[in-house]
Amino acid sequence: MKILVLNCGSSSIKYALYNMEDCSVMAQGGAERVGLDGAFVKVKLPNGEKREIKHDIPEHTEGVKFIFQLLTDSEIGAIKSLDEIDAVGHRMVHGGEKFAHSVILNEEVMEAFKECIDLAPLHNPANIKGVMAVHELMPGMKQVGVFDTAFHQTMPKHAYLYPIPYNLYKQYGIRRYGFHGTSHRYVSARACEFLGLDYKSQKIITCHIGNGGSVAAIKEGKCIDTSMGLTPLEGVMMGTRSGDIDAGAVIYLQKKLGLDADGLSDLLNKKSGVLGISEISSDMREIEDAAHSGNKRAQLALDMYFYRVKKYVGAYAAALGGCDVLVFTAGVGENQSDLRQEVCRDMEFMGIKIDNEKNAKTRGEEIELSTPDSRVKVVIIPTNEELMIATDTMELVSK
Repeated sequence: MKILVLNCGSSSIKYALYNMEDCSVMAQGGAERVGLDGAFVKVKLPNGEKREIKHDIPEHTEGVKFIFQLLTDSEIGAIKSLDEIDAVGHRMVHGGEKFAHSVILNEEVMEAFKECIDLAPLHNPANIKGVMAVHELMPGMKQVGVFDTAFHQTMPKHAYLYPIPYNLYKQYGIRRYGFHGTSHRYVSARACEFLGLDYKSQKIITCHIGNGGSVAAIKEGKCIDTSMGLTPLEGVMMGTRSGDIDAGAVIYLQKKLGLDADGLSDLLNKKSGVLGISEISSDMREIEDAAHSGNKRAQLALDMYFYRVKKYVGAYAAALGGCDVLVFTAGVGENQSDLRQEVCRDMEFMGIKIDNEKNAKTRGEEIELSTPDSRVKVVIIPTNEELMIATDTMELVSK
């Protein structure tokens, strides 16, 4: 079975074509600057070669159409005909309380998903455009939605509610939903498979740390808490997002700076976090280089960043009643040894001990970092949300 995975953002379309017989990637790439001047598609060929192809992409349907052309191209394509594709799986960002599992997309599901647009006004409309593009170009194709928020729907009420008037939750759905759920689900299960442990009996803390970051507490295969909330702004400090901040400070800033809601959102989502503190970059590689060169503001940004992840690890160990497995994943979690070292530093009281020499040498590979006498298994598990989407899609369309 061949499954195409699409991840449609507001101005991008990422794709991957899987042969599910061996879970191999037949083709992958992404369209950038959709709806903007200078649009292009990056293609990664099976031999590892990368190409960048300029193409006018005024909207998502044209982007998906061009991706289909590339998939069947005589020179760089992976298939001879679109008929070889058995189903399409979509990353769907915000399913609210309506979706606790991946589902086959039909008219009823899409109407329910549209009702969640207010919760993710930038992401959900782009997801819908991707689904409709496939429907228009390949009528009758089976499509599946895999929701970022679904894995976190097992959180208990005391964990997901905000301490605001209860009727605001009932009327507007204001609660914590969490994101990166597909990644947290994949790496937590894969970590146990890698370590030879029973997934349904472990207490796991997963740290998905990239330009956006979140931490999740997983008990017996179910999420019981996660750091992101109603939106992806809450939680750990991120590349350009503030993460947790006193609501009173937000009101104070709004008054002092004379900001409206959009201006405040822009400040907290795009100008804060690592970028806001360092005033250098939101890229952790550039921040690390600056810190190593003696830039004190860059070092402060790193110290804050590491500290806030560490606090969540400690908090979730308390929520879980202990921790059996600690997982690092995503761009920073997989590749930045300093983050892992600082999060695990002085955590012996919690049973966490890592081999610092092994940690310093490791980037982006599945590996156990904990020492033989560590009670907690500490691992790096590269995330693979696309494979998770492809797997869910295959399972649903095969039924």
